[in-house]
Amino acid sequence: MSGAAAERRVAGACVDCLRRSWLLAALGGPLDYHCRDRARLTDALALGDQQLMRALAGRRRSQLQAQYAAFAAADLLPGDGRVEDICHHDDRFPRRLRFPSAPRALYVATSARRLHELARGPVVAIAGSVRASDYGMETARSLARGLAAADVTVACGLEDGIAVAALAGALEADGAVVCAMPGGVDVIAPARRRSLYQRLTRRGCAAAELPCGTPARRWGQAASQRAIVGLAQLTVLVEAQDNPRELAPARLASTLGRAVAAVPGRVTSPLSAGTNALLAQGAHLLRGPADALELLPAGGPYGSSRAGRPAARRLEPRLQRILDRVRAGADSPDRLRHEAGDVGELLCALTELELMGLLARGDGGRYVPLDPQPVARRASPP
Repeated sequence: MSGAAAERRVAGACVDCLRRSWLLAALGGPLDYHCRDRARLTDALALGDQQLMRALAGRRRSQLQAQYAAFAAADLLPGDGRVEDICHHDDRFPRRLRFPSAPRALYVATSARRLHELARGPVVAIAGSVRASDYGMETARSLARGLAAADVTVACGLEDGIAVAALAGALEADGAVVCAMPGGVDVIAPARRRSLYQRLTRRGCAAAELPCGTPARRWGQAASQRAIVGLAQLTVLVEAQDNPRELAPARLASTLGRAVAAVPGRVTSPLSAGTNALLAQGAHLLRGPADALELLPAGGPYGSSRAGRPAARRLEPRLQRILDRVRAGADSPDRLRHEAGDVGELLCALTELELMGLLARGDGGRYVPLDPQPVARRASPP
């Protein structure tokens, strides 16, 4: 690396914090083992550097300690020129990320200043299953779209399922997003998300605690939730099974004293078992963006009406009956046949509802009801 590049790195994040990020990358294998137990992983990430090496380095301890002592910021890959590093010693570092197990340094694409600006405002983390249903995907998309229209930043990972749906929804409303990466901020995993990554870094930013060029690892996916939840005032689980992995964001938010909300689902669906359990334990019930806005601290840039819903669209009775049945769970033509005189009329009505933006096709040709426009309105400029 050139002297100018090395000077830039030292000016961004301090050497000690960059050394910490290098150490985490070097301990990827042991941390992968620890991530089977999220509480154990969180405890490990709260350790100091020497404690971490004693706990995890094993037979590599002497070698790793020698490399640690010889570390120089110039040893790290420089990224592509659009990546800036920042550490918790910097005033621009997000204040909500100042807890014991939080990342010490972040590599940000494309601007640390942009991250600082977004983190100062209202942020909602949206999480859930990577194997989400069509209903869950559309709910996440609609929720994020409504929040983005109210100038609320949406924080997510780049995982399949709920997270990717939420990112797409926020970007549809030209909203700001923060995405936490499981490896280096320049390592897009999965690779099929490259286009989405490029869009989100134009509207917001991506951040990682591991150096550029570090491959994504299993523990990195789990640890990235610390940044997502830590940045947010409210964490929303849209659809989640009742297991430690999918409920981890809610548990972490509760530990940090942040608000937790969940979207209710069918009691017979395993994908709703986790969110329904959270609601039974006292999480806030969330039906849409308006509910989320009510849970954020007062004084945000939400406009004069925090729950302003658009006027309901008037439909012909035949279309309204079919739409109501789809919303009630009759999501295929076979289940809807008795709502129309014949199959031809039914298919024509379904097509009309699709063209109106009130229905979409999901997996297996099932119909999914849509929210045609954001629930919340963007704040008026001063």
